[in-house]
Amino acid sequence: MRSYGCFGLLAAFALFVALFLVVQSWGGAGPAPKTLTVNVPPGSTLAGAAAELEKAGAISSDTRFRLFARVFGSKAPIRAGEYRIPAHLSQSDILKLLQGGKTLQRLVVVPEGFPSVLVGAALARADGLTGPVPPIAEGSVLPDSYAFQRGDTRAAVARRMQTAMTRYLAAAWAKRKPGTVAKSPAEAIILASVVEKETGKPSERRMVAAVYGNRLRQGMRLQADPTVIYPITKGRPLGRRIRRSELEAVNGYNTYASAGLPVGPICNPGRASIDAVLDPAASPALYFVADGTGGHVFANTLPEHNANVQKWYAVRHARGEM
Repeated sequence: MRSYGCFGLLAAFALFVALFLVVQSWGGAGPAPKTLTVNVPPGSTLAGAAAELEKAGAISSDTRFRLFARVFGSKAPIRAGEYRIPAHLSQSDILKLLQGGKTLQRLVVVPEGFPSVLVGAALARADGLTGPVPPIAEGSVLPDSYAFQRGDTRAAVARRMQTAMTRYLAAAWAKRKPGTVAKSPAEAIILASVVEKETGKPSERRMVAAVYGNRLRQGMRLQADPTVIYPITKGRPLGRRIRRSELEAVNGYNTYASAGLPVGPICNPGRASIDAVLDPAASPALYFVADGTGGHVFANTLPEHNANVQKWYAVRHARGEM
């Protein structure tokens, strides 16, 4: 009787140890020595995901992972995508990660005012995208952060950027105010691109839009430096002062040499600049110049403007810039 009792105790202890090891294997530290990236293709089953995890080294056995998942895991489906698996993440947490769909987020960031040549460069650099960069018309992309999955094409992401601009512009144009000088959505984008390049302060955009609207109504030249630079660099920084010959160049963009709007956008303007052009400030201002603090000072008359210019020159002299 005693031998049977001892055997029972040993069996119970062995069962306890086995269960402990199983639970520890499922919830304990995983084998990954470092953070890994695992791609679960669309339509993958638990078996397919387990095979990818074992191949990457996130788990030691796909068979054991599937068994434990069915016994200890939930019945939620596996979601496709690219996952970042931290070092030594447990099998239990890996399953939760794949069922939760918290995929690795890859982004192409397009800042406000980015010219299309730099949008194309950002797409070209994006790790995980495939295919060539398509032609991207200036002003056709809405600045924003665009998520993508590994294997997406650069052309598809570019189309999403352009679709976002088309939709935003249509909605903004439908709500335009009577004060806008833009006669069409295309003109709105052109003027917004100039406003975008002229000021980086959101609080000034409606005033800058008002100045350019007032000048256009009176037949005055916009005299916007960024329109001189665009034909030279296609929107990249000039890196030097504008030459007299460049101020006098007639090329369709230079608003010192020609009246009216440039022939096309000079960058991809953001939402705030589009909104500013379609709802400019109620101001008679015709001029503005830098104020030395990163902003501008506005003037209604040329004498006021000339006085402001002299103050700006004094600031530059004090800085040793002139």
